[in-house]
Amino acid sequence: MSAMSDTLPGHRPTAAALVANACRRIERATIPPRLATLAAEAGMTPRQFQRLFKTVTGMTPHAYAQARRGERLRNALQQPGVDVLDAAFAAGFNTASRFYAQAEGLLGMAPARFRKGGAGERIRFALGQCSLGALLVAGTDRGLCAIWLGDDPEALLRELQERFPRVCLVGADAEFERWVAQVVGMVEAPGIECALPLDIRGTVFQQRVWQALRAIPPGQTMHYAQLAAAIGRPSAVRAVAAACAANPLAVAIPCHRVVRSDGALAGYRWGVARKAELLAREAAGH
Repeated sequence: MSAMSDTLPGHRPTAAALVANACRRIERATIPPRLATLAAEAGMTPRQFQRLFKTVTGMTPHAYAQARRGERLRNALQQPGVDVLDAAFAAGFNTASRFYAQAEGLLGMAPARFRKGGAGERIRFALGQCSLGALLVAGTDRGLCAIWLGDDPEALLRELQERFPRVCLVGADAEFERWVAQVVGMVEAPGIECALPLDIRGTVFQQRVWQALRAIPPGQTMHYAQLAAAIGRPSAVRAVAAACAANPLAVAIPCHRVVRSDGALAGYRWGVARKAELLAREAAGH
């Protein structure tokens, strides 16, 4: 498809439109298109296009293609009775060796374990209190997978058990306690950049939204429509809002920095009052 397909004749496409076209091209392809091909369709050099693509999406075209392939693989493995290799070929892998070399990195675990619902995976967690109420922090060996705020720590734990029903939940060790202390620091001073490893689990679209959220500077806000435009999907405002609501990593992925077009503080998973307090703390620090 030409990069001009979504623009009017005689009008130069915007950067967001060029990247959106490339994303659709990658999503439709069984074998990811080469960077040189995508760049040529956008009328750029490969280096220029890679820099533009990463600026808009937070990923390189190769990483985006890998994330999309991982999403197809997860969907295929969740089909009843599916064979692991059949799922691999359905996801676009053309050899078993390539699949097994990449599968654990894409899934976060062995394919057979993923198909069994993550049975045997280990997640460390800690419950505590902070100035915004109850706090739950959970993480895998790859990084933090949950930072949740609430009123009742036991309710947060039940939610964690429901979300990961077949994993092994274990208490925090000394290393994880240091991670928790850093999370508490980010809650108390939400302008601090998250330097902790994150195990971000979501669809490709959600990950694009979450990456864009991390690019919003502390002390600033963005409308949902602006966020949708920033990822090259201006008509997907509702989907962007849903991705913000699905964010599992409070503060580390700062969805509190997105507001309605009238400035109202709506749509925060952990309560509007907490959203207002986080924004007030950021404003006070800038």
